[in-house]
Amino acid sequence: MAFSLKDILSGKKGVEGDEMPSGPKMTPAEEAWDLAKTVVFAVAIALVLRIVIFQPFNIPSGSMRPNLLVGDFLVVSKPTFGYSRASLVFPLTRLPLEGRIFASEPDQGDIIVFKNAKDGNKDYIKRVVGMPGDRIDMIAGRLHINGKAVPKEFVGMRDVICDNRKAQAPIYRETLPSGVSYLVQECHGDNGQLDNKGPYQVPAGHYFMMGDNRDQSQDSRVTAQVGYVPLDDVVGRAERLFFSVDGTKGQFWQVWNWPFAIRYGRILDPVE
Repeated sequence: MAFSLKDILSGKKGVEGDEMPSGPKMTPAEEAWDLAKTVVFAVAIALVLRIVIFQPFNIPSGSMRPNLLVGDFLVVSKPTFGYSRASLVFPLTRLPLEGRIFASEPDQGDIIVFKNAKDGNKDYIKRVVGMPGDRIDMIAGRLHINGKAVPKEFVGMRDVICDNRKAQAPIYRETLPSGVSYLVQECHGDNGQLDNKGPYQVPAGHYFMMGDNRDQSQDSRVTAQVGYVPLDDVVGRAERLFFSVDGTKGQFWQVWNWPFAIRYGRILDPVE
């Protein structure tokens, strides 16, 4: 049977010249229902991925400078430490669930996101410095773990943000007993309000968290606002940046500044 290209393109003929079946036309209500099902299916997949595998977070404060900056966007791995109430999404995080499945413990030096039960279950991001059973002291700006000072090497002075303004501050490299090494920022030298604190005895099943911006971090040193963090409140481990933008270089509505506000060199950097 002969057929023309026009027949094929119009849908009247198949590639072999057969008649193409055409079903009944959908009503507007059926089209709306089909679209709604597609949207619900897509949202369900996104929620499952967010709860089970990776969850995106952004950095709203400078408590982890100089390693994480305001405007960084990162992904947090959920399977690393297993799942608990904290792994769910709001409002499911308020359910009276206890315990953790497929649980494993954070390592000393990990940067983790956790729910702060003392601050309305808000998400906090800090570094694990104290493990269950550890004794933590801050003495003249120096972190001590189980009576031993953590090695702290001066790196140099840098232009940073302290107290929401540009300043110069000393940067140090700390190395934990686990071998994890990272930079810390000291806006007020060794005379900050949190530079002489302790002793803290970390309870079983809990962890001691600190921000790398030592003088401007609300962390486990502030027992009334944060304190020791139980494993059940851990969301996951921060793994990698996927985007970063410097909000000081342009407002949201200043579209023309967007290309200059992006920190291209930080995109896809690992979180360390």
